[in-house]
Amino acid sequence: MLDSFSLEGKVAIVTGSSTGLGQGMCIGLASAGADVVGVDYVASPETKATVEKKGRRFHGMVADLLTIAPVERIIKETVDAFGRLDILVNNAATFSPRAMLDADEDFWDRSVDVDLKGYFFMCQAAGKHMVEAKSGSIVNVVSVNAMRPNVNSGVYAICKAGVLLMTKAMAKEWGPYGIRVNAIAPGVVETTMSRPLRENPERLSKHLEKTPLGRIIQPHELVGAALLLASDAASSITGQILAVDGGESI
Repeated sequence: MLDSFSLEGKVAIVTGSSTGLGQGMCIGLASAGADVVGVDYVASPETKATVEKKGRRFHGMVADLLTIAPVERIIKETVDAFGRLDILVNNAATFSPRAMLDADEDFWDRSVDVDLKGYFFMCQAAGKHMVEAKSGSIVNVVSVNAMRPNVNSGVYAICKAGVLLMTKAMAKEWGPYGIRVNAIAPGVVETTMSRPLRENPERLSKHLEKTPLGRIIQPHELVGAALLLASDAASSITGQILAVDGGESI
């Protein structure tokens, strides 16, 4: 039964691979047997070194997903390097706290470009390859904000809610081709993105009060969810959102 969690022989793309959640996903997928392509706007030497210590291959790509220009190249370079593509973990994101009354067009456009449009076109490009292969798993990393928005996170929440609906729509359209599309919705994770909250004692205290587990999530705690959804252990799971949030969304 545990063999169904193995990713031996699989190839995965992870966006936002240099630090935080993306780095943890790369290492976790490699630990389960996958070769990994890591994509970020900066190089990922630490991720590469750790993946290779696991005995797996790592191919790093520097690409800015603020535009869709590099998307086709990412898929082509993955297939050229490893001969296949089995898993996409869409993780690259941008977040800056801002009241919706203060959100100007530039802020809106940047948020949508990275947090929604970038996700869509990465899924689309990977999906085209997976349709031909008649198999594949896509995992979109979203946020509990998509279901329960916080103050000053409205634009981010709107984008992530779009990704949730996109996940369900793609699961429905691509299921007949053997492609599964799911999402992970983290709560507050100890990354640079959550630093403003974690360094504000009053905001942090309020957050912990409404979180049943009463603590901040660590990046490695999302790896299990990603491995489940990427693997054959979840062969009948598609179009679902798995909250990894310490109970915040209850």
